[in-house]
Amino acid sequence: MKIIQITDPHLVKPGELLLTSDPLRRLEACIADVRAHHADAELCVVTGDLADRGEPEAYAALRDRLRGLPMPVRLLLGNHDDRATFRASFRDVAADPHGFVQSTLDGELGRFIFLDTNQRGTHAGWYCGERQAWLRERLAEVAGRPVYLFMHHHPFPVHLQAADDLILRQSAEFAEIVSGHAVRHIFFGHVHRPIAGSWHGIPFTTLRGLNHQVWLDFSLGSGIVLSLEPPAYAIAFVSEAAVVVHNHDFLDDSPKYRYDPDRPPGEEFIPIPRLPAGAETDERPING
Repeated sequence: MKIIQITDPHLVKPGELLLTSDPLRRLEACIADVRAHHADAELCVVTGDLADRGEPEAYAALRDRLRGLPMPVRLLLGNHDDRATFRASFRDVAADPHGFVQSTLDGELGRFIFLDTNQRGTHAGWYCGERQAWLRERLAEVAGRPVYLFMHHHPFPVHLQAADDLILRQSAEFAEIVSGHAVRHIFFGHVHRPIAGSWHGIPFTTLRGLNHQVWLDFSLGSGIVLSLEPPAYAIAFVSEAAVVVHNHDFLDDSPKYRYDPDRPPGEEFIPIPRLPAGAETDERPING
């Protein structure tokens, strides 16, 4: 199963910029790249901070652009989102009985669970008793089967102070809920950095956001330093044997070369010209 993960588009009103960047243009470029190279994916998950200020115009633009994706899409809420405004724009979105944007998807590989860690009034992650009870029930229903969790906030420190100041506040409770279940992977956003590892034996990954990033500086004791490093989306290949996640810097415009080790020294690197889609490629040795 191939899954696309996109995170933190931070859309504003169409035509407006955020940190000198156009979030909507970046989303459009991301969708175009996914359509061109991963139309066979079975699912796309956008893991929160869909809109930077929770504006209805931003959600309307998101709804319009997502129609261009050929696969089903699940949307999660982040700390910048407004749940009521989002649900007014996406009236058919799956939600739990309390109105939290939480749902499940069952398949041959197990259960995929999509969580809502948004809380009005704070940028930190929040997972209240009602949401905890919902998750306990969803995990109990598939006890022993593989589970994959998608969420916005990280439930454990990643050793970047700017991100860890806004961590999921109920980290201990969350750990207790998922312990003892066959959670194979946690996918989250929020930190705007490519990070991978494991937590209580559960592998996790996260990635860069679509509009801006958190600069990698472990010396900062407080404050958030943002950068305009290239955006990325993730391609996850999920099977019974493994979960493999690739991060793709889809706007990278650096020179590309085809390597042919059988060519003579100095001619083994063949530039790939940047040509319009559909044009023939004239490959020539780097010294030719």
